Amino acid sequence: MTPSAQRIDVHQHIVPTFYRDALTKAGIAEAGGRALPDWSAASALELMDVLDTRAAILSVSTPGTGFLTDPAEATALAQRLNDHCATVSADHPGRFGFFATLPMPDTAASATEAARALDTLGADGVTLLANNRGTYLGANGQEPLWRALDERDAVVFVHPAELPAPPVEGIPPFAADFLLDTTRAAYLLVRNGIVRRYPRIRFILSHAGGFVPYSSHRMAVTIANDTGRSPLDVLDDFRSFSFDTALSSSPAALPTLLAFARPGHVLFGSDWPFAPTPAGQYFASGLEDTVDTDTRTAINHTNAEALFPRLATAAPRSPHRPPAPVRLRQAAQRTAARLIFKLLQPGTD
Repeated sequence: MTPSAQRIDVHQHIVPTFYRDALTKAGIAEAGGRALPDWSAASALELMDVLDTRAAILSVSTPGTGFLTDPAEATALAQRLNDHCATVSADHPGRFGFFATLPMPDTAASATEAARALDTLGADGVTLLANNRGTYLGANGQEPLWRALDERDAVVFVHPAELPAPPVEGIPPFAADFLLDTTRAAYLLVRNGIVRRYPRIRFILSHAGGFVPYSSHRMAVTIANDTGRSPLDVLDDFRSFSFDTALSSSPAALPTLLAFARPGHVLFGSDWPFAPTPAGQYFASGLEDTVDTDTRTAINHTNAEALFPRLATAAPRSPHRPPAPVRLRQAAQRTAARLIFKLLQPGTD
């Protein structure tokens, strides 16, 4: 790893074999229009070497446990996933953390499992899908969960799910629908006052917040008109979110995000393994070539260290160092990714 990078990846997924088997049994072979990828700790560490990543916080992507209609089964699966993630984290100290899976939309069971994962298992936060069977974060009836998370100063990683609407042929959900799904959740969390009533919860929005930075003023005016609040207060609530850079650090998206987000609120994310390694390299190159050194360092690790202090002090017990030929290949891959990134940018004519 290069000293200048040492990234902390807050958006990296885990796909345990038993979870894949459960999805397969339910007839689910993909998530968000992407085939379920293979995962192992070894392959994750290899990707982390390619992207100069020191540590990654693992999370389970959509559909979470929401594909199970029996609340007891969903809770049991969430518990098994969290126990497994805690084991992976313990087996690789300093390299992995995890966001706990909660059995939403059962908010009472989710509050109980959040307490167990945060208090007993040492989870770094929790993952919440933007919508669970059509019910969005911020909707009525979720107060027990918000209270439990607020009491623990919890970090909540908001990840999109498939929209509660028929898909449009030719548009995979991850390409466009995911961005709208995240935006809808953020809108309701602000519109219904969750971020104000529970200020100790730290929310991270995936994929640069979907459309939030781009449409923030439009949404703020709408909410202000609807609720009688000041548009500036509404904008302040939207800016309370943190944002990750997964699939979003392009010359088109990144300046908008940085112009909107508060200092310290932008974090590095890769979305691996659902986003394959070349995609991770492509967007990581965007950080290398489009922002100044201080901003890049903050996004790569400083901002995450402030949010997850243990990752700032923990050192890997046995740092993974691949053989010299592998390191040379990875360096060549990084160079090629930066060249491709530059070649694919639109011209000025």
